[in-house]
This record gives sequence, structure tokens and C-alpha cells, in this order.
Amino acid sequence: MPDFAKIRARAAKRKGGEAELSSLLGPAPDNAAVADIVDDRILSVMAERVFAAGFVWRVIEQKWPGFEEAFLHFEPKRLLFQPDDFWHDLTADKRIVRNPQKIKSVRDNAAFVDRVSKEHSSFGKFLARWPADDQVGLMAYLGKHGSRLGGNTGQYFLRWLGWDAFVISGDMAAALRDAGLDIAESPTSKKDLDKIQKQINQWAAETGLPRRHISRILAMSIGENNSPEALREYMGDD
Repeated sequence: MPDFAKIRARAAKRKGGEAELSSLLGPAPDNAAVADIVDDRILSVMAERVFAAGFVWRVIEQKWPGFEEAFLHFEPKRLLFQPDDFWHDLTADKRIVRNPQKIKSVRDNAAFVDRVSKEHSSFGKFLARWPADDQVGLMAYLGKHGSRLGGNTGQYFLRWLGWDAFVISGDMAAALRDAGLDIAESPTSKKDLDKIQKQINQWAAETGLPRRHISRILAMSIGENNSPEALREYMGDD
């Protein structure tokens, strides 16, 4: 595999220089700080990423105050006390995107968050204690025990919370393949995910960079060269 500095240099050249590239990486994540995130905010971010999957993110963001009201500010215990009629009525609630399957996922994930919180004092503490070098294992856990949290949705959920997560976008996977990593074009198998984890861990150890930054640099080093302005609009506060 090539020196990561070469990949970073290519990304910087594409974005107009090292200073511009650095400005696009976002703040350094702090996994320990995730321990302080309360369960209702965990569930809110979880639900937002589920509803945003396959949808225009900005629409979900603009409607989110309505989601907060409709879903009782995502307090897990309060949601779990609601009768079936409450959930049925949400399918006709104009404050939210009325997708029955995704609405059901909020109910299922409220139970998931509540269960994990009871076992680990809070869901945030559970995430903070998970080893940073085993994101693939955490992704598998979220996909197995949560609702609609597999694939990129789980990865974006972790990133939006501030956990040090890489996101396997098409461009990131292409950059890894270009660098010589033997993975599928759309890597989803455990074998491919383990290869990605191992390589990201190696680069993190060599460079001292967060895995989130390595992920973004890879994605910006190849593929369509979107302008920094377009990237900032797309990424928002992420």
C-alpha cells in the first residue's frame, strides 16, 4: 500500500491546497465525549439517519423540529409506553416523512437504546467504551440488534454522534482499490470490511489522524472533484 502522505497530497491538490483540504476534514472526533450524550439524543440521531437514508438529507433536516414533536423528543421510555394507536397515527402525521417501516424502526430502536442503556448505564457510555479500532464489529452489532442500522446508515449514525467513524462511500472504496487493497467495488462482505478496518487502523497508527479524517481524505482523493463549497453544503455540520 502507498504512503498515506501521497494520497493526502493528491486530495489537497484536487481541493486547492492543504489548507483547503484541512478545512474540509471537520473537527477531530472524541469517542470519550460520546459517553455524555443522553439516550434521547442518541435515538434522535439514530432516527434522523434512518429517515435520511435514500432521501434528501436537507428535507429531513428542515422537517426535524416536527419529528421531535411527533416522536415526543425521542425519549425512549416515554415512546415505549405509547399504545399501538400512537404509532398508527404517525403514518398520517404531516410533521414527519410518513414512511411506515421507518416509523416502526423508531419504536424498535427505542427498545434497543433502552435495553443497551440499562446494561451499560447509557447508550453513549456503551459506544464510548467500544474499541476505536473495531468499528466493523460495532457496525455488525448495530446492524444485528438495531433496526435499519446496517450498511452506511450505521456508519453515518456513528459519525453524526461524533464517534471516530469512517464511512465507506463509493469514492472511499474506489480510493482504497486504487491504492491496492483487494476489495470489491461495493465492499460489504465481512472479509472486505475486515481488510478496510485493518488498513484504516494502520494508517491511523502511522499518521496520528482520526479515522474520520482518513476516510474523508480518501474520498476526496478520487472520483468527481466536487468544489469545497459543494462539499461543505453537503456535509453540513458533519
